[in-house]
Amino acid sequence: MEQEEQWDAVNRLLQHHGFKPVHFADPVENKNLADLVLLEKKSACDIRTMLWTMLTDSDRRQTLIQELIQSNNQLKEEAQQHVSRAARQSQRVTELEGVLDGVKSKLQDLEDGYIGKAAQQHSKVHQLQQDKRDAQKRCQGLEQKLSEEKDVVSQLQRKLYFTVTEEEKRVARQNQVFQQIHKRSARPNSPVDQQSLKGESGGSQTSDQSQSSIRSNTGVSPNHKALLQSYQEQLKDTKAQRVELRKEIQQLKQDLESRPTVKELKSYKEQLRRMDRLIQQNNMRYSVYLPSSKAGASINSLYFVFDSDFAGLFALPDFQVLNDIRAVLTTSGAPLRLHRARPSTSHQLSNRASEMVEFDELLSSLEMWADQLASLKDLHCALSKLMLRLLPWQPAGANSLMESVRVEDLMLLVDTLLEETNSGEDKVLRSPTKNTLQSMVSHFQKLFDITSLSGVYPRMNEVYTRLGEMTNTMRNLRDILALDDRAPPSEVVNQVASLVNSPEATVGHELHVLLGTSDIDSIILKVKEHEEFFPAFYFLVQELLQTLDVDCLDDIMPVLRSLKSRAE
Repeated sequence: MEQEEQWDAVNRLLQHHGFKPVHFADPVENKNLADLVLLEKKSACDIRTMLWTMLTDSDRRQTLIQELIQSNNQLKEEAQQHVSRAARQSQRVTELEGVLDGVKSKLQDLEDGYIGKAAQQHSKVHQLQQDKRDAQKRCQGLEQKLSEEKDVVSQLQRKLYFTVTEEEKRVARQNQVFQQIHKRSARPNSPVDQQSLKGESGGSQTSDQSQSSIRSNTGVSPNHKALLQSYQEQLKDTKAQRVELRKEIQQLKQDLESRPTVKELKSYKEQLRRMDRLIQQNNMRYSVYLPSSKAGASINSLYFVFDSDFAGLFALPDFQVLNDIRAVLTTSGAPLRLHRARPSTSHQLSNRASEMVEFDELLSSLEMWADQLASLKDLHCALSKLMLRLLPWQPAGANSLMESVRVEDLMLLVDTLLEETNSGEDKVLRSPTKNTLQSMVSHFQKLFDITSLSGVYPRMNEVYTRLGEMTNTMRNLRDILALDDRAPPSEVVNQVASLVNSPEATVGHELHVLLGTSDIDSIILKVKEHEEFFPAFYFLVQELLQTLDVDCLDDIMPVLRSLKSRAE
């Protein structure tokens, strides 16, 4: 009964797998013994155990296959989800790239437009500046021309005023004379008539003939004729007087122009003081009690004496050097031109005295120039400090303080500053200093354990490469784990740890170790091959056991070897 219960359990497994059950036959009922199999108790137990083991193993493998199929389906679904997510991400990336390209093209168009507008504005500004300069030049020319025309107009107005006044005076005098002539009666023995008759008698014969012809033709009395002639002579006299007055006016204008200025008066006073000193040195006295003629003669003699003395002084080599210095300081190319042309005076000593005054003015000019040259050293020091501040990489100058400063040195410093700062004015002014760069390099060496400057660039390249690899790795992990791009590295590490420690990952690892493969497709293929091979193998083993009359699989090989040895 116990064996029947055990075989019932095995039969249920066989029926569950689609096999026929094992029945117990009664020898009395079955007469045909060839259809029956007689088993010992031990053999039956071994066969039952083997069947039980194989069936349970088959069930376990079947469940394992089902689990593998389910996990495969889940992995396929996850893979499809990842693929769909990747497709969406790639589509989004393409869309964003298209948007980025559009934005870049718009930015490029805007930059081109702004650059074109800036160029146009710059050209317009340059043209407007040029037009402004031309307009200013034209305005200055027109203003100068207007001032000249105003001067000409004022001169013409003055001339016209003088001409009109003279003409009015002349007309008034003429009218007055004519009125006097008309009012006065004819008197043959008047002094005026007598003077006119004497003038007529003193004339030539031709004039008498002409006068007689005029009398015969016009019928004018000789008294009126004499009056007209006297009036004509008066007109001639007035014209001559006008000419003389004009000459006197011109002379007065020349005298006014030749009069000395206030500065020249001061110089003349200085000359008079010098003349006093010369008179005292030569034991001379003023001729107070001399007559005017003798005093003038003595003054003229003094002029000649002083002139000769000054001529002797100017002939000396020292005065020649002074003349050369004055010529240099009063040329048109002098930095500070102080020379001014002065009108000449009527005195004989004016030229020499003016030269002496100019010599006095040279001292102030030379003092001013000396001050300017002394300030060149301060300017050189200031430019050197500015160059050291703006261009610290330039070598410092080796000029000593006692060395004279030249204008060429100052121009060289200014040119150097212009050349170094014109390339990028804002960049140079905002660039870090030499000390800042040195501190940055030393800090980098301290952080990355670099002993020499030659190892800075290789270590920087290595750091850049590793940073790029780490950035790409983190980006790929975020994409695989479906995390946000802004997720921190700690969150990525936590997600990876949770996946590694999950039960599914452990079962999958054991399955890979059992089947000797890591590919899910090869696992499925091996399981299918097992399903195809197992029934044929099972029937073969059953036939071998029945034919060889053995109980277990381990006894098959010894029986086969014995049969082979007998056959030989």
